[in-house]
Amino acid sequence: MAEYLQQFFGGAKPSAASAVPDVDADFADFAAPASPLTPSHAAAPAAAATDLAIPASTVHFASAGRPYTKWYRVWERVTVADFYQELFIIPVLLLIIALNVWGSRANRARARQWAATHVPLLESEYAQVGFGGDRTGGLAKAVPGSTQVDGEVLREKSKAEFVTYCTGRQNVAWLHVKLSLYPRYNPFKWAMEAVLAFFFESMAAPVERMEATAYCFDGKEKALVAGQSFADAGAAAGGKESAYDGFVWAVVHKDQMKRLRDDRYDVSLTTTKDHAKLPAWATVMSESAEVTEALLTPELVKAIIEAGEDLEALIVSDQPIDAPKKLNDTNPQKRISLSMRLNPSNSNPPTSTTLFAAFLRLPDHLVSTAHFRPEALRKIKATRDDEVRKIRRVDEDAVAEERKTVGDRVKREERERKLARMSDVEQRKFLEREKEKEQRKAGKKRATRS
Repeated sequence: MAEYLQQFFGGAKPSAASAVPDVDADFADFAAPASPLTPSHAAAPAAAATDLAIPASTVHFASAGRPYTKWYRVWERVTVADFYQELFIIPVLLLIIALNVWGSRANRARARQWAATHVPLLESEYAQVGFGGDRTGGLAKAVPGSTQVDGEVLREKSKAEFVTYCTGRQNVAWLHVKLSLYPRYNPFKWAMEAVLAFFFESMAAPVERMEATAYCFDGKEKALVAGQSFADAGAAAGGKESAYDGFVWAVVHKDQMKRLRDDRYDVSLTTTKDHAKLPAWATVMSESAEVTEALLTPELVKAIIEAGEDLEALIVSDQPIDAPKKLNDTNPQKRISLSMRLNPSNSNPPTSTTLFAAFLRLPDHLVSTAHFRPEALRKIKATRDDEVRKIRRVDEDAVAEERKTVGDRVKREERERKLARMSDVEQRKFLEREKEKEQRKAGKKRATRS
């Protein structure tokens, strides 16, 4: 019956292919099993590779169904021109790192060179040298040629700054030493500072400098020693009265006079006068001639001459470095400061050791001799009183200005309250009366000036 109907309607006979189920046209390529033959787009490159004797690795890639391309050969698709930026940056970075390492080591060696000469002097005067809790001489006894700086003796605060601390001595509460070296780790910064100092007077030229400051007890041992531990309690407490008269006195290099007067308030109180015992490049800044004669001993003069122009300033002061703005800031704080340039010469011993040793023993000389006649201290006291009066006047002016500001604010608030309670007509009359008063005051002022 089926065959009859098929012949009647003209249909074709069913074939074997019609027995396969219909497949979505989008997946027609995957409906049949994979052909074992190599695709034409892969066979052609494989044949060409065989004719051109391409290495087997390339033939393998082609036989795997991937087209031949330079992507798999970095040395064929990259040239030196692609790395010009890296070829410039990498050597510069290596140079900067090398300079930084070299400069840091050079500064450590420079600091150790200073310490090997001066730390023994500190150890002979102080019970504790460095930031450790006991007496130490690590730098002076270090292995020669080493660039390592013992952090317990000379601490590396930065790559160009080293500091040390000493305590445990009669007449001195503590001593602070700072070494400021060239920025060898950054030659570009070093050169820039030198160039700016050459063209601008306000810019200081880079200098290697040693700054030491000894803070004297001045009879306040009990207040300053409380809570501290010293290796030598007898030396710390002092066997006698350690107070001496307050004054400001200095021996300075003439090239440093202007800078010191501008930067330091205490030195600005002194008068400058050359001394016959000192070389031509040095001068004395003092508040009294009697003070100069008492402090300028033959031993100190000899040490100054031996140090030469490396000496920048030797200052004995009881006044603050910064100008005081309040009366409490004028309290005396007696100290002795030494500033010297670090000479790169390899003289043994260095010329600075004599002056440094005299500086360490200067507190003892002050305690024994710095007690002057009332007549000599009268001028010093007069200078102090003048400064106190100036500060008091400034304080009084500031208080008066504050009171005036408060009074004006109270009057303004009272005026606003009055205006708020008035009507429009009353406010207009009130403002007219104020304007008339201001005009009368202005007229009186003009009459007074004329």
